[in-house]
Amino acid sequence: MACLRALLLCVLLCVLLGGLLPARAQTAPLDPAAIERVRALAEMAARAAAPPDTRVVVEVGSPDPRLRLAPCRVVQPYLPPGLSAWGRSRIGLRCVEGAARWNISLPVRVAVYGRALVARAPLPGGTEITQDQLAVAEIDIAGQPGAVFTDPAQLLGRVLARPLEAGDAVRQPALKARQWFAAGETVQVLVSGNGFAVQSEAQALAPGLEGQEVKVRFENGRVAAGRAVGERRVELLL
Repeated sequence: MACLRALLLCVLLCVLLGGLLPARAQTAPLDPAAIERVRALAEMAARAAAPPDTRVVVEVGSPDPRLRLAPCRVVQPYLPPGLSAWGRSRIGLRCVEGAARWNISLPVRVAVYGRALVARAPLPGGTEITQDQLAVAEIDIAGQPGAVFTDPAQLLGRVLARPLEAGDAVRQPALKARQWFAAGETVQVLVSGNGFAVQSEAQALAPGLEGQEVKVRFENGRVAAGRAVGERRVELLL
């Protein structure tokens, strides 16, 4: 009898203590519709920056399994500032209507497939590109950094800065920078700003390497820094 009373007392204490302990927060998996909105937003952002005649494929990853998300009536996807719309990135997801507000991000991989020029065969660094070394293939433009090319005329005579394997896209970083002019040469400087553009002559104070900053001196002695953009041409933005 004493044992029975002890057992009943133990059960009663467990019930009472259980009522006093804080309830574990409810968790809920992400709604598949929310995942689809993440995919749609990532695709829309990628298409906004994609060239025409390309196709965009988005893979949405899973949230961190350690997360415990409270149920939410309205989940809103958004683009975190400063993140790329191509390649491996993240899309934000926040609860805007629910018992507890939360804010997470999901990993995404955004591929942008389009036709571009690739190496027909392995090419060592230092190769001067010719027409027969190029082929056209569909590639993931977003798979690596650097602009790709579709017009062979833009590549003929250019020199590779690093080797390429067969099928590798010929991207801007793989090319040696061209020298558009030498130090001391007279260059045409296009000065542009908000609502105006003026062209003037100046003297280059250093060699003008493609896309790189170079200083020039105008006739009045003023020195300014611009960007070498072509044969004896400098662009200066104010």
